[in-house]
Amino acid sequence: MKCYVLPFLLLAGFSATAQRLLPLEEAIATALENNYDIRLSKNDSQVAWLNNSYRNAALYPTLNANTGITFNNNDQLQKFSDGTTRERKGVKSSSLVASVSLNWTLFDGMKMFATRDKAAEFVKLGELGIKNQVVNTVADVINTYYNIARLKQQVKAIDEQISINEERVKLAEYKLDIGVGTKPDVLQSKVDLNAQKALKLEQMNAIDQQKEILNQLMYGTVANGKNNPSVFYEVSDSIPINTGLSLGEVQEGLESTNPLLLLAKKNMDIARLTLKERRAERFPTVAFNSNYNFSKSDNKAVVNPFQPLFSRNTGFNYGFTASIPIFNRFNVQRQIRQAQLDISYQQLLYDNQKSLISLNVINAYKDYEQQKKALALEEENIKLARENVNIVLQVYKLNSTTLIQLKEAQLSLQQAYNRLIAARYNARLAETELMRLKGELVK
Repeated sequence: MKCYVLPFLLLAGFSATAQRLLPLEEAIATALENNYDIRLSKNDSQVAWLNNSYRNAALYPTLNANTGITFNNNDQLQKFSDGTTRERKGVKSSSLVASVSLNWTLFDGMKMFATRDKAAEFVKLGELGIKNQVVNTVADVINTYYNIARLKQQVKAIDEQISINEERVKLAEYKLDIGVGTKPDVLQSKVDLNAQKALKLEQMNAIDQQKEILNQLMYGTVANGKNNPSVFYEVSDSIPINTGLSLGEVQEGLESTNPLLLLAKKNMDIARLTLKERRAERFPTVAFNSNYNFSKSDNKAVVNPFQPLFSRNTGFNYGFTASIPIFNRFNVQRQIRQAQLDISYQQLLYDNQKSLISLNVINAYKDYEQQKKALALEEENIKLARENVNIVLQVYKLNSTTLIQLKEAQLSLQQAYNRLIAARYNARLAETELMRLKGELVK
């Protein structure tokens, strides 16, 4: 038996030492590198960047080359007015044509410039989309990280309850042995002890589940080889809180820092450029055209003596064309109206988003202030609850109080711990939400 226990203890000790402390900063950095939502946002932005890299192409001419060759095999019969007849069978001929054409739009109501500027705005929109996703991902990492810390604090509180319950079991058994206790007190103490142990198992399972969520945020999937079950880590069990935030500090410059508001503004800019494109379609389109042509025909035989056996033509031409819109079934007018409505729609979205964010900031700050007050109160209350349990436990040892009173004191301590830990975590959540709304989780 002993030869199996020793290797097991050594393995358990090695596993425990293999777990390292994962700082929050490292968790955030890992998520910024591997998180799939961020990578997808970057991919969308790269598409916009690629389109923008060709934005000046709207100002360039188009140049096309065309060529074709035709082979003929004909039977020819000709009858003339003087009664003569000429006939040829299997007359073979070939013709080759080639041309290079250039078309350069010189003026289209400035539409090409609006299209070029629009491509640049889509790049900025993509960058803002990445920032918004980064801010949201960082907030998720912070909240999950400190949720694990919250659960670890709950485990510590449960360990304290287990220690008290173990002492209760010993006292109840001792009292029963010396004849001053009762069997139900012993049984109830053991039931309460097992209940706390079961609660601890639930908390440990919840910690493992939250670690899986944190792994997913940091690594995405196991495809990159980093999210491996053999990788062990621990997070800090403390929840630091910045108690110096002010509402004015968060609200100041919110329109220029909140990613969602910046995205809404950029969508309005793009909608205005779309309106410029639509209005440009009312103007004439002036283009420069040029062609270089080459043609060659080769006849093996001809019936008409004036028809050449071989001919070749080369040359070029150039000129200008103007396309003047006169009536197109009101399509341009309809598209202009649609673009104007889209601008109004984007403005409404912006105003609505601004109103919602302002409301969220106020509510988050109120929650932040309330949780700070609750935290200060519960930090004082936990000392009272802990002292109360110690007093009742000592009195219980002297057989001057009942088990029910001790259980009530323990329950008060457990509830005080729950409120204290919840106040810490909720205050941190409110702080993170304020910084997320501000857009300053990531500089």
